[in-house]
Amino acid sequence: MAVVGIVPAAGSGERLGTREPKAFAACAGRPLVEWSLAVLAQVCDRVVMAVPEGHELSPDRVLGGGSRSESVRLALEAAPEADVAVVHDAARPLVTRDLLERCIAGLEPGWDCAIAAAPVTDTVKEADGDGRVTRTLDRSALWAVQTPQVFRAHVLRRALAVAGSALDTASDDASLVEAAGGSVRVVPAPPGNIKVTRPVDLRLAELELLERGA
Repeated sequence: MAVVGIVPAAGSGERLGTREPKAFAACAGRPLVEWSLAVLAQVCDRVVMAVPEGHELSPDRVLGGGSRSESVRLALEAAPEADVAVVHDAARPLVTRDLLERCIAGLEPGWDCAIAAAPVTDTVKEADGDGRVTRTLDRSALWAVQTPQVFRAHVLRRALAVAGSALDTASDDASLVEAAGGSVRVVPAPPGNIKVTRPVDLRLAELELLERGA
């Protein structure tokens, strides 16, 4: 069984405010994406990245697409040998081997996908276009989704074979599997597995990595 890591890393990172693409911004002395790659390399047989133009420096780096899910599709096309696809955000440098292995183990018979997620702790309300609250959701059934997201590769390939507009609007790849009728399960993950989006997130990630002795 070939386990292949898929890292969409083609984003510009405008909200992060760096000159270079977000995945290659400095974080605790290394490009941000390298922290994730180091963990994925411990578990996966191969890791393929979808990168911005000019960063395709090896066979395991392919030019990314116009959306995150399109980048995932392009990276997965470069790994036809994959039986299991492990999709992980380049901007989640605090992922651990334990979480990665638990997500892979979660892909048991009967499941098409296993995703890292943390229980929602805040009260969540739904509002209309005027800002009027229409209902308060039951947070006991709500999860904040993270990565890694682990898929049976043939299921993910089929889910990604949709119109470009669907790829552009997909909030994550698991939602495409859900839309195609696939079965998705959550794997409890720590809320500290943050996604670096803003400068404050980058500082928090650096502090945590330094505490780990990175």
